[in-house]
Amino acid sequence: MFCLPVPPGNGHSWLRGAIVLVFSLTLIAGLLLWGPGVEAAAAIALSQQPSTEVKVLMGTETGELKFVPNQLQLAANTRYKLVLSNPSPQKHYFTAKDFADAVWTQKVEAGNVEIKGAIHELELKPGAKAEWFFVTLKPGSYGLRCTIAGHTEAGMIGNIRISDQTS
Repeated sequence: MFCLPVPPGNGHSWLRGAIVLVFSLTLIAGLLLWGPGVEAAAAIALSQQPSTEVKVLMGTETGELKFVPNQLQLAANTRYKLVLSNPSPQKHYFTAKDFADAVWTQKVEAGNVEIKGAIHELELKPGAKAEWFFVTLKPGSYGLRCTIAGHTEAGMIGNIRISDQTS
């Protein structure tokens, strides 16, 4: 049997401190080993790798309401640079919330601006260009659409598939 020595004086305060210390260390170990930080840590490590570039046009110069291409095939656990450009005479949205939740966004660059954090929708005005750097985390099939009134109905939709095979 193992017994902790109790220092002279008030043993209760020493014991209470030991319990707090053991609990704190257990909580920290649990967060490090099983918490959501593990997935983010892996994504951060992957963010140091070279990115695979994928280009998507949002609309066309003649005003067609479509994504080109409208089907994207990505591999899980891979870093990508999604280059979005809008050659059309009107603004468009790149809306794919479920997809955005399935990736870890490193940053979005547009003009002289760099945006970090969760991204769920990007709006590109005519002639605009944006680069979205992310790491794919969760395999699945995710819808893409332009949420401007009438654009989805006119066919400005697509699909983004993340396969569980890495590239």
